[in-house]
Amino acid sequence: MFDTKVAIVVRNDLATWQRLNVVAFLSTGIAAAAPEVMGEPYVDGAGRQYGNLFGQPMMIFEADLAGLQKAHRVGLERELTLSPYVFAMFSTGHDAANRAVFLAEDPANLNLVGLALRGPKKAVDKAIKGLALHG
Repeated sequence: MFDTKVAIVVRNDLATWQRLNVVAFLSTGIAAAAPEVMGEPYVDGAGRQYGNLFGQPMMIFEADLAGLQKAHRVGLERELTLSPYVFAMFSTGHDAANRAVFLAEDPANLNLVGLALRGPKKAVDKAIKGLALHG
């Protein structure tokens, strides 16, 4: 039904609150980069309007640091839309600080704790090959 796929990969050694936080932030990255993934607003039986959600499923995977770095590398090679979250971002309190700590990372060795990927199904599947669904 969809030509594209959205996958979020979260590091498997994080506390539960950290995993949830990372997934929430990364999903907003995909929504901002690809607003066409957003569905229409929800309306209840009384006519009250609610916010809209993604119009296609997102799959959540888990990986160790090496698995995240591989998915990142393949995602770059396949020119996917990527939204990264690095460990240092847990110590910041706002977007500008997040961008500053990300910029300070070694781009060849990002300390990723999460990564969102969007693009053609086959390309996303190549990037997440071998990763397990989050359990």
